[in-house]
Amino acid sequence: MSIGGNIYALLQVKGNGVKNGIGAFEYDWVDCTSLHGWLDLSAGDSKHNIFNAKIQESTHIFLCDFVSLKALSTKWVWDPFSFLTGVINKEEQDTVVDATSENARMVIKGLVYEILLIDNPMNMNEHLEIYLRFIGGQ
Repeated sequence: MSIGGNIYALLQVKGNGVKNGIGAFEYDWVDCTSLHGWLDLSAGDSKHNIFNAKIQESTHIFLCDFVSLKALSTKWVWDPFSFLTGVINKEEQDTVVDATSENARMVIKGLVYEILLIDNPMNMNEHLEIYLRFIGGQ
């Protein structure tokens, strides 16, 4: 029996960086797979900072059937058009990557989430629990 789900999430890995005009690296994000599952709010708040700007802070959990996130191809394309930029976003060469919390993020309904932890409970390969922090719609 599978978990199923009601929403698709796009998993992206950090591509090669290029130095900008001031010497800082700017990274692009490359699509590598999609996951079908459930997104649930874990905790959240919306405060005003010292400049009176309202900032949303929330953490979420994404539950999905088990899928290995090792040896994913960067040639994989979610859709001919990216959620965020409207242009095809893929590497020229096929690169094999492992998606981890250090090098990946998720895009769900056009909103970007930082991956905090990818958990395979008790290493049973039944489902994944991916803990996320909302970072915005960019």
